[in-house]
Amino acid sequence: MPILEAKDLTYTYSIGSPFEKTAVDHINLQIEQGEFVGIIGHTGSGKSTLMQMMNGLLKPTSGTVLLDGKDIWEKGADRRAVRFQVGLVFQYPEYQLFEETVYKDIAFGPKNMGLDEKEIDRRVRETAEAVGLREELLEKAPYALSGGQKRRVAIAGVMAMEPRVLILDEPTAGLDPKGRTKILSQLREYHKRTGCTVMLVSHSMEDVAKYVSKLLVLSHAKVVCYDTPANVFARGDELEQMGLALPQITRVFRLLRERGITFPEEVYTVPFGAELLRAKLEGRAPQC
Repeated sequence: MPILEAKDLTYTYSIGSPFEKTAVDHINLQIEQGEFVGIIGHTGSGKSTLMQMMNGLLKPTSGTVLLDGKDIWEKGADRRAVRFQVGLVFQYPEYQLFEETVYKDIAFGPKNMGLDEKEIDRRVRETAEAVGLREELLEKAPYALSGGQKRRVAIAGVMAMEPRVLILDEPTAGLDPKGRTKILSQLREYHKRTGCTVMLVSHSMEDVAKYVSKLLVLSHAKVVCYDTPANVFARGDELEQMGLALPQITRVFRLLRERGITFPEEVYTVPFGAELLRAKLEGRAPQC
C-alpha cells in the first residue's frame, strides 16, 4: 500500500468568480514509502497546489488524499497529526523564521507535538547536524545567518518533527550553485539515513536528475508522466514542447546521437555520461 495517494484530485481557485482557475485537475498518484520523488513542471502547472493538498493545507475541491489508506479529510480525521507526518517546507522558508534563536526555531515543531525537553533537544541537535549547521550557530539569532544557513534552519525545523513524508517546494530557489548543491546533498544523505519519503519540487532538471528515484511531470494541472528519470528524459522532445529544459548532459548526448554516435541508454547525469564515454573510447561495456 502506498504511503500517500491522490485519487481523482482536483482543486479550483476562486470558484464562481471571473478569476476561477483549476490548478489541479483530476490527478491520480501513488507515492511509495521510501521514494525520493522529483516534481517538475512549468510555472502554473499545479506543483505547489498539489503539494499543499498532500499536506492537508488545502482541502480538495473534489477527490481524496489518502495517508496510509485513510482519507485525511474524512470526518474526525486529525489533520494536525497529518501535518506532523507529512512535513512541508515552503519556497523561501527563511521568511518564516521568527524565534529569537536558531535552536528555538528548530524546536518549534517538536515542542508543538508535545514532546519532552530531552527529546526536543535530541531532535534539534541531530537535525541541525544533518543540514550542516554548526552547534555554535544554535544560539545565534536567525537574522544573523547567511541566506543558505537560514534556508537550512527552516528545513531543519520541519525535519525535527521526523515526518514520514518530507515535501520541499523549491528548497534551493535563489541560492548560488554551491549552496544549492550543499542543501541537495544533505537532503540525499537525510533520505538515505532515515528511509523517509521525500518529495522535491524543482525547476532544475539537473537537480532532479542527480538526486531523485522517480519523476512526476505536471503540465496544465494534469500528470504527464510519473516514472524513473531515465524513462522521463527519454521523452525529451515532449518535455521541451512543455517548456522544460533538459539537463545539459542530456542535450549533449542527444547531439552526439544526431551525429551517429549512439549509446545504449538515455544520459541524464554527468557521472553516467562520463562512464559511457570512457567505455566507448576503451571499447568495453560501461560499468554503471
